[in-house]
Amino acid sequence: MSDETSVEMMYSELHDHAAEQFSEQELALLDHAFEVAEQAHRGQKRSSGEPFIIHPVAVAKIVLEYGMDCPSVAAAMLHDTVEDTALTLDDIRREFGDEIANLVDGLTKIGKVPLDIKDKEEQQAENIRKMLLAMSEDIRVIIIKLADRLHNIRTLNFVEAQKRRDKALETLEVYAPIAHRLGIRAIKEELEDRAISYLDPVAYKDIEQKLAAQGKSHKEFLETIKEQIGERIRKVVPDATIEGRIKSVHGIYRKMYMQNRTFDEIYDIYAVRIIVNSTIECYDCLGVIHDMFTPIPGRFKDYISTPKPNMYQSLHTTVLGKAGIPFEVQIRTWEMHRTAEYGIAAHWKYKLGINGVQKFEERLAWIRQLLETQTDSNDVHDIVDTIKTDLAPEDVYVFTPRGDVINLPVGSTVIDFAYAIHSAIGNKMIGAKVGGKIVPLDYKVQTGDIVEVLTSSQPGKGPSRDWLNIVRTSGARTKIRSWFKKERRDENIVEGRAILEREIRRSKMHFSDEEYAKLVAALTERQHFLTEDDFFASLGYGGITLSKVMPFVRDEYHRVSQMERAEVRVVDSQKSEKHAYGDGVVVDGIDNCLIKLSRCCAPIPGDEIIGFITRGHGVSIHKRDCPNVPQDPASCEEPERWIAARWRSGDAARDFKAALTIECEPRVAFVADVAILLGDMHVMINSINTRKGKNGNDFVYLTITVSTTDFLNSVIAKLRGIRGVVSVMRSSG
Repeated sequence: MSDETSVEMMYSELHDHAAEQFSEQELALLDHAFEVAEQAHRGQKRSSGEPFIIHPVAVAKIVLEYGMDCPSVAAAMLHDTVEDTALTLDDIRREFGDEIANLVDGLTKIGKVPLDIKDKEEQQAENIRKMLLAMSEDIRVIIIKLADRLHNIRTLNFVEAQKRRDKALETLEVYAPIAHRLGIRAIKEELEDRAISYLDPVAYKDIEQKLAAQGKSHKEFLETIKEQIGERIRKVVPDATIEGRIKSVHGIYRKMYMQNRTFDEIYDIYAVRIIVNSTIECYDCLGVIHDMFTPIPGRFKDYISTPKPNMYQSLHTTVLGKAGIPFEVQIRTWEMHRTAEYGIAAHWKYKLGINGVQKFEERLAWIRQLLETQTDSNDVHDIVDTIKTDLAPEDVYVFTPRGDVINLPVGSTVIDFAYAIHSAIGNKMIGAKVGGKIVPLDYKVQTGDIVEVLTSSQPGKGPSRDWLNIVRTSGARTKIRSWFKKERRDENIVEGRAILEREIRRSKMHFSDEEYAKLVAALTERQHFLTEDDFFASLGYGGITLSKVMPFVRDEYHRVSQMERAEVRVVDSQKSEKHAYGDGVVVDGIDNCLIKLSRCCAPIPGDEIIGFITRGHGVSIHKRDCPNVPQDPASCEEPERWIAARWRSGDAARDFKAALTIECEPRVAFVADVAILLGDMHVMINSINTRKGKNGNDFVYLTITVSTTDFLNSVIAKLRGIRGVVSVMRSSG
C-alpha cells in the first residue's frame, strides 16, 4: 500500500466519523483543512519514515473521538503548519477565520522556545507557562495539545533513546497531570502507561506478564462478580449498567514501586463499575454492595458529596469477594460517568446546558489560580514543582470548622491549609488545631481532618522563613515569599547577603573584595535585577534560590583561580627578607604587593592575623580565627598561599571599621540607648539595622569605627551592660 493510499484511508475514516457529528458546511471546512495541511506538509517525513501528514490526521482523529467541535478538529489538522511549513498565521486566518487561526496560534506558541533560553529545565518551565496561559484563554488549545502528545508518545519508539526518555518523563510529569486535572481519564492513563514503558521497561514488562499470567482468571473473576452483583442490584435498580475493568499498568506500578507493595497487596487491581440514573440510586446500590460483600475498613470514599478538583464524582468502596479476593466498586450516575470519561471535553461532546457551563467554569478556576501563584516567581523550579505537586493526582480533603471542604495535594501541612483559605489567614497564623487538639505546624493533614487555624491579632505578625521548607504547595510558598518581598525588604537584603556569603564560605571559596564586588555585579545582571539590593532582597525572601546562583559562582571561582595561577609568583617567606606594607599591616616574604583587609572577618589592630595570597589581587588579611582560615594552614590544599602577617607598629591610631551583632529582648528605645552609649564613648556609628529573630528576640546589626581591639572590647563590654542585652558578638563587615 502506497503512502498516499494510506493517508487517504486514514482521512476517509476520519471524515466518516465526523459526518456523524458535523453539518455539511462543517465537513467542507474539515476537508479544506486536510487539503491545506496535506499540501503544506507534502514531502516531509516523520522519524518513522511515514509522510508527516499522518501525524496531524491522527491528532485530529483523537480530538474528534473526544467529541470536540469542528474548529478544534480543523485546528488539530493544521496545528504544525505555521511552525513547520511555509504557511503563515495570516494565511491560516485568511483561509479559515479568526477562531481556527487563534487555536493554531496558541498551539504554535507552546512549541516555540525563546532563543536566549538554553537550559532544558528553563525550556520546560517556559512551555508550562505558555500552556497555562493558552488554557486560560481557550481550553481547546490544551486538549488539542494533549492529543498531539498522545499520538507522539504512541510513536516514540522511532526516536533515539535519550529523546525517548526525556519526552516520556515530560509526559509523566506535565501532560498526564494536566489531563488528570481536565478529567480526561483515558488520555491520562494511556499517557502514564506509555511513559512508564519507556522510563522503566523492565518493571512495565514484569507487571504486564503478571497481568497476562492471570488473564483468564481475571476475566472469569470479573464475569462472576458482575453476574452476582447484577442479580442483586437489578432488584433495586432495574436498569443499572454493570461494567468490569482491570487497573492500568501505571496505577499498579505506582503502588508496587513507589509504595513498596507486592502485586498481591494491591486491592484494586479489579474494579466493577455500576452506572445508574440518579444520585439516590448510587447510595441504594452502595447499601446492596456492603450487604453482599465485606467492606475493607478505610477504603470507602464519597466523591459525590466531595468532588475531586477536576469535578470527578463517584462512590468508591473496596470489598472482599467470596473467594477472599479484594476488588473495588465504583458507583456513579450517567452524567458523572460522562464527566469522568471525557472530562472537560464533555462540555462539547454532550452539549451540556446551564449546569454544564457552571461546572465548566469551576474546572477552569484552578488554571487562573496557578497563573496567579507564578506571577511573583523568577525561579524555574517553582514552575515545574507547581505541575508536579499542585496538579498531582492524589488529593486530601480537609474541612474547616464551618464544614467547608479544602482539597490539597497529599503531604500538605496545616500551613498549606491556612494559605488555601486566604493569604491573610496564612500570614497571621500562629498555630493550628486538628480535631480540637493543638498540632505542630509541620503536621500533614489527612482526608477528613477538621482543621482550625489559630491567628494572631498582633500588628506586623507574619510568616517564618522556616515555613518555606515545610509547605507542600507552590501556592503557599509563593504567598509566603510575596509577604517577605513586600514587608521585609531591608531584612531580605541583609539575609540575602548572609545566605550568599555563608554558602561561599561553606564551599571553601575565597574572593578578594574586588572579585566579590565583580561577582555580585555579574549575578545581579545575570538574574535580570536593576540593583544589587534587588538581587539580595530576592535571594533573602526566596524569589531566587542558591541552587540557581551557585553554579555560576563556582564557575567564576574556577575561572579566576585558573587566571591567577598563571600570574602570581610566590616567594618563600623563609628565603626573602623583603616586606610588603599596606593598611597598617606587614606581610613577610612579598615585595610591593597590594594588601586588603578581608570583609569576611574585618580584622582590626590587636587581632591575630594571617595573610592569604590571592591570584592577581594581592594579599587578603584575615583574623587567625576566621572561618575561612584553616586550623593548620601548612597542611591545607595550598599551604604556600598562607603567609605570616602582623600589624605595623605606629599605626595604632588609625581607624578601622568593626561590625557587631547585638541580640536583645524586645523593648522600646533600645536602639536609642545603644546610640547614646556609643555617643558618650565618642564612637562613630557607620550603619545600624534591626530585625526580629526566630526566637522572638530582636537583633541589632551595627558597624562602628574603632582604632584597636582593646578599645573595641571595651565598647562590647559597655554594650553588654545595657538593659535587655542577651549577647554582643563581632561579625563580618
